[in-house]
Amino acid sequence: MPVSVLLVDDEPLVRAGLRAVLEAQPDIEVVGEAGDGAAVIPLLHQLRPDVVAMDVRMPLMDGIEATRVVLRTVSDPPKILVVTTFENDEYVYEALRAGADGFLLKRARPAEIVHAVRLVAEGESLLFPAAVRQLAAEYGTSKARAVMDRAALTERESAVLRLMARGLSNAEIAAKLVVGVETVKTHVSAVLAKLGARDRTQAVIAAYESGFVAPG
Repeated sequence: MPVSVLLVDDEPLVRAGLRAVLEAQPDIEVVGEAGDGAAVIPLLHQLRPDVVAMDVRMPLMDGIEATRVVLRTVSDPPKILVVTTFENDEYVYEALRAGADGFLLKRARPAEIVHAVRLVAEGESLLFPAAVRQLAAEYGTSKARAVMDRAALTERESAVLRLMARGLSNAEIAAKLVVGVETVKTHVSAVLAKLGARDRTQAVIAAYESGFVAPG
């Protein structure tokens, strides 16, 4: 089955560009569009997309609040890919903290757009750029450090989290640690459970905010 995508952006030209890029792929299908985050929930129930490509800044409901509403009200939420103009935008970071699975720059090349959608659909989040990693470190709190301390990650789980923070997929982590992919998946699940993280993105944010991983 193709990956189904819902496009949410208040600029029709942006939506048209994304649609043209994505629909050129045999394994991706754009199932709908919306001009604001406020329209997302009804469309999710109607279309059941795998991925929502959502602009951060919109007039009625921005991508941050829309992400919160989706994750709070939809029982089986889609993956959320934040679409933004600037990679160091604090709105992007807040959207990731709210539960978005990754982000995509509007100026990205077609191949990068397609790769981002496929990667998010597969459940392996995108690599944060240096600017977003720096923001995460600057937002560090004693609460984040306490959560990391209580998690008491094992040496192998710590290694896996550091590699996750570098943006490596399960297969890439397995190759680095010379273990099987299923073993890596087990360690990733353990890391998420111990940190109380919804997904890889949330775990990586916790790693940077706590100082467990340094930007750079």
